[in-house]
Amino acid sequence: MNLTALKGNERVKEQLSQQERRRGLSHAYILSGPGGSGRHTLVRLLAAGLLCDSRGEKPCGQCGSCLKVGKGVHPDVSVIAGPGKGKSITVDQVRALRSDAYIRPNEGSRKVYLLEDADQMNASAQNAMLKLLEEGPRYASFLLIANNADALLETVRSRCEELDLLPAGRPAEAAGGPERSELVSRMANALEGTDELKLLEMAGEFTAESGRSAYPAERAGGGAVRQSGPEGRGEPSSAGGGAGKAAERRGPAQSEWQSAVRLAVRGNV
Repeated sequence: MNLTALKGNERVKEQLSQQERRRGLSHAYILSGPGGSGRHTLVRLLAAGLLCDSRGEKPCGQCGSCLKVGKGVHPDVSVIAGPGKGKSITVDQVRALRSDAYIRPNEGSRKVYLLEDADQMNASAQNAMLKLLEEGPRYASFLLIANNADALLETVRSRCEELDLLPAGRPAEAAGGPERSELVSRMANALEGTDELKLLEMAGEFTAESGRSAYPAERAGGGAVRQSGPEGRGEPSSAGGGAGKAAERRGPAQSEWQSAVRLAVRGNV
């Protein structure tokens, strides 16, 4: 897949290229990362790749579909954003999107929807989107742009493939030598095993050298850590209870802790 316009992010490029060669692109992606990570560049490349007329490498950048996507005038590409500055996509907008999705494409073989700030949608809008991700027509593709994928409902994330982007020039691997790389690996294993106590201990170890807290609420200046539930909701709990209280919170690793670990892995804490 031709993704040369995207700076850096070699792992994401390789992932998409292999996927396109083996089974074709997915019907839904979450593109997450901070400003300057290339999310909008990649979303345009994916839209062009999904609609490209070339029989060779896609997107070719030269066919009629690619040129229209590049100019923002392709009739089968829709950009969905909140109704005003600082406002998130509403449930009514998602319902309108769903109605439009069942109208067959105008020119291409697919219809592509780009959802801006998808992580800012409330639960009602996300649940309406979930139905579309599960039951939408085969020709419809959805590209969700987010700052923080952890803010999306787990049910929505499970129906999409996630592309985690970094600003160009930032190494994909954590710097600091073998010891730091080993710690990253241990954190990833703990995340898969949903062992929150280990996550807390290793996130603290990972960030000790910087003198900054691994706990999201402490970084924000608060006095409590919010334990999110499976749907991203939860109640504040004391951050000072130590390992004993962490051990009491057994079960799936929650989004706050996932965020802390991912931020540490990226080298942002």
